Amino acid sequence: MGNCTGTIGEQDHKRNIVEKSQRHSHISYREHNQQIQQRRSTTREKFDNTEWLNVTNLKPNEMDYVNHCPPQSSDQNLSNKVHGSMMGMAIGDALGASVEFRPREYLEQNPITNLQGGGTWGLKAGQWTDDTSMALCLAASLICQHGFSAYDQLVRYKWWWRKGYMSSTGHCFDIGKSTKQALDVFVRRQHEYNQDFTTLDLQEPEGFNTQCSQPDRQSNGCLMRLAPIALFFHRDAKDAVYYAGESARTTHGHQIAIDSCRLYAALICAALNGEKKNEILHRNFYQNHIQWFGSKPLDQEVSNIMKNTTYQRKGGYNDGIRGSALCIQSLQAALWAFWSDKNSYESGVLECVNLGDDTDTTAAIYGQLAGAYYGYKQLPPQWLEQIYAREFIKTISDWYESSKLPTVVSVHITNYHTKIGSRCATAQHDAVLIKLRSIYAMLVAVFDVGFDR
Repeated sequence: MGNCTGTIGEQDHKRNIVEKSQRHSHISYREHNQQIQQRRSTTREKFDNTEWLNVTNLKPNEMDYVNHCPPQSSDQNLSNKVHGSMMGMAIGDALGASVEFRPREYLEQNPITNLQGGGTWGLKAGQWTDDTSMALCLAASLICQHGFSAYDQLVRYKWWWRKGYMSSTGHCFDIGKSTKQALDVFVRRQHEYNQDFTTLDLQEPEGFNTQCSQPDRQSNGCLMRLAPIALFFHRDAKDAVYYAGESARTTHGHQIAIDSCRLYAALICAALNGEKKNEILHRNFYQNHIQWFGSKPLDQEVSNIMKNTTYQRKGGYNDGIRGSALCIQSLQAALWAFWSDKNSYESGVLECVNLGDDTDTTAAIYGQLAGAYYGYKQLPPQWLEQIYAREFIKTISDWYESSKLPTVVSVHITNYHTKIGSRCATAQHDAVLIKLRSIYAMLVAVFDVGFDR
């Protein structure tokens, strides 16, 4: 886990190298760069312009997404699920925003039944909070880096915190304690390099420790933003699970928070891959998909949620389901809502909000899985019409729906440095998939790197 108070020294640098070498087998930057050069073509500039996602002085609905729409996916069912996951999250966030921090007793008397403005943050109906903002930061990083870069993710979270990047209002108005503490550490570590932030934000310094959280942080801020990881890497669920955990480490260092993200990413992948609801919620889900979790088993408290079906409580709140800020309880509440929603996203998301307390986050977490399972077309159209920056979110979703992405050999590479930052990525070598996706060969030139799969 990262040390929130320490500085980056020789020991940190050596430890980072050891940890990374244990996680991956590497090829050299030169070898990888040769592969990249072979895949370039004159079409690259047209499709690889992601600078529009680095603009920090525009709100999402003001960004130039109209002129940067990717090619249409040939898998409309998958696109429906990808859009559903992101929009399901945003709707849940927006539904809970006006009553965030309200207790259960208040919501029993004043239940939420529709999108509404005002309340806690004084937002307009359909505007969302930090949950969706941070998810969009994560999605933008995956797109711009063409893979997983913890450093770039932290840069974008910092932009959101300091500049209102990816905020529905243009400023950061809702940030969790654990996230803020981690970003304070991140900025302090950047300061140690005595360079201007413009340079530091674009290029990761060698040996930078991106685990900025104290090891006791287990709130739900890492789970609420998770969807882009599962959506981006879902074609290789083992990588989706692995990077879900790594995405949590930047701001939430407790193993329960990390493993809650790993499990939830696996559940979202299962939904994207067409598994039935009873299979996704089966008590043996973890064992049935154990190959997705690599050599690191889930924390027992997390795995027991599935094994002991502790979320299957017909009484809901009266049986102990809570909309709290703890990651493990948020996971349990989201699964309870998915289990009891009568196959209706609308029913489930309202149940989450009306649990009270961390209303927007509980509903946003539910929406990631339920949206992936039910799909965009099953979301309430009257809510979709009201969601702030809906078309922007759909465009972002299109960019990281991986049927559009090229594949090369399956190798893990170390972080390396370019003019737009440090990129860590891999790609899949499955010959069958390569053959099936050869139709996208021209898009090989789109990206500098493969995918971390």
